Amino acid sequence: MPGDLGALLADIRACTLCEDILPLGPRPMVQANTSASILIVGQAPGIRVHETGIPFNDPSGDRLRDWMGIGRDIFYDETKVALAPMGFCFPGSGRYGDVPPPPICAETWRRRLLDHLTDVRLTLVLGQHAQKWHLPIKYKTLTENVRTWESYGEGLIPIPHPSPRNNIWLKKNPWFAAELLPMLKGRVSEALS
Repeated sequence: MPGDLGALLADIRACTLCEDILPLGPRPMVQANTSASILIVGQAPGIRVHETGIPFNDPSGDRLRDWMGIGRDIFYDETKVALAPMGFCFPGSGRYGDVPPPPICAETWRRRLLDHLTDVRLTLVLGQHAQKWHLPIKYKTLTENVRTWESYGEGLIPIPHPSPRNNIWLKKNPWFAAELLPMLKGRVSEALS
């Protein structure tokens, strides 16, 4: 892999920084290549992803690929799509879903990884934890962040996490499917061409 990205990815995949607080131990998930034109920033892998070792290998991933208008072949092609969550390991489950990713993960790896992804034309920012780090303008709620997607320019799109836990949000915000998803599919297509 060009530059030092290969070495950095090996270091990330061998990381044990959060070993003491991860309920299932470390199993970092990351997919990246210097030629990737799309970056997907999630929160952290879920338990099914931890078990299979494949990012977004769950209903969230199925929904995300549908939203993007692409199949697994393109999604898992690291030369086209980079997958870099805020936390690389499953952080554990809480009362209302998975717990937030440990901040030390982003503090240690994020900037170094993003510095290698110089061909990214489109960044999808999924959920509030990723949006807190990535969005230059932060509104009070995830809904406001997503509703004002046009204010972030053509290369950055905040979206809700595609988890089935957000079905209620999707029903309360029909504009997301009607207005944002067609634009999202178009931008994904453009970024990949």
